[in-house]
Amino acid sequence: MSEVLSQSEIDALFSAINSGEIDADQILYDDKERRVHSYDFRRAMRFSKDHLRVLRRIHEHFSRLLTSHLSGHLRTVMQVQVESVDQVPYEEFIRSIPVLTVLHLMEMSPLEGRVVLEMNPQVVFAMLDRFMGGDSEGPYRERELTTIEMTLLKRLVTPVTDLLADAWRDVAQLQPGVVSVESNPQFLQLTTPNETVLVIAMSVRIAQTTGLINLCIPHTTIEPLIPLLTNHYYMDAGKRNRTEDTIEPKVQSHVLKLPIDVAVELGSTELTIEDVLNLEVGDTVVLNKSIREPALVYVDGMPSFWGSVGKRKRMYAIQILREWEGDEDGE
Repeated sequence: MSEVLSQSEIDALFSAINSGEIDADQILYDDKERRVHSYDFRRAMRFSKDHLRVLRRIHEHFSRLLTSHLSGHLRTVMQVQVESVDQVPYEEFIRSIPVLTVLHLMEMSPLEGRVVLEMNPQVVFAMLDRFMGGDSEGPYRERELTTIEMTLLKRLVTPVTDLLADAWRDVAQLQPGVVSVESNPQFLQLTTPNETVLVIAMSVRIAQTTGLINLCIPHTTIEPLIPLLTNHYYMDAGKRNRTEDTIEPKVQSHVLKLPIDVAVELGSTELTIEDVLNLEVGDTVVLNKSIREPALVYVDGMPSFWGSVGKRKRMYAIQILREWEGDEDGE
């Protein structure tokens, strides 16, 4: 029975007490007794209910991204949805998956350790069948993938790492990457047998073929992020990211369109007041720089670049040579 009773359950309880079917004193006596709950140390609960709720939201987002990605590449309507988010010993996870399956071993940089994406063979063969123009009608004979099939599957799965990074963006900036592909889970040493792992089971439907995709994440790998797996932090992070995604591009687009003044200093010289007063049309003022020396380019009055003066399409032009480095350039 759940800790919170519904109104109908409360009414039924009062009715049973009034009719004498249940003794109220016995309920009070049982409630005072010490309650003992069994605890299996081999199934250590490392994630709270709050953690599991946030993790489910993260991977529901991932499943939606995965649905769009695979539907676009396979050109068919398919569905991927999260069925369960559980914490189990690693040994139990290994026993639960088929002997012949497809395992994508991935890194989650900068997190330590590795995670595994397990794909049911029926799902894999249905994807490859559709990718090569078939109708994805199973069931398929389960066998190891050929070299060609592995290459085609890699084209479909490699972009999934970017989708996983996008799903985790509100919690941490991760850079997942596929390390290797295995077919026998017995050779996969992800962690110790009794270590708690997080298993996200996602159901997949392609035409008439159905199967599971499991994402297995060891507790030791995700442990640094556990303090961030709260509803408060997750929702706030999502708001911050959405605000940055909408405001920053707008500000940047406006700033990039602002006009600025660019001027080029061809050189300088010193004249007396008498020389300036005696200047006439046709006089030549010799500057202190050679025509071959670079000229200083000013951006909004600030020295910024060195450039070479020339001409392009009957217009004076300046070719940027390098950045101005202040005192290092002798200025």
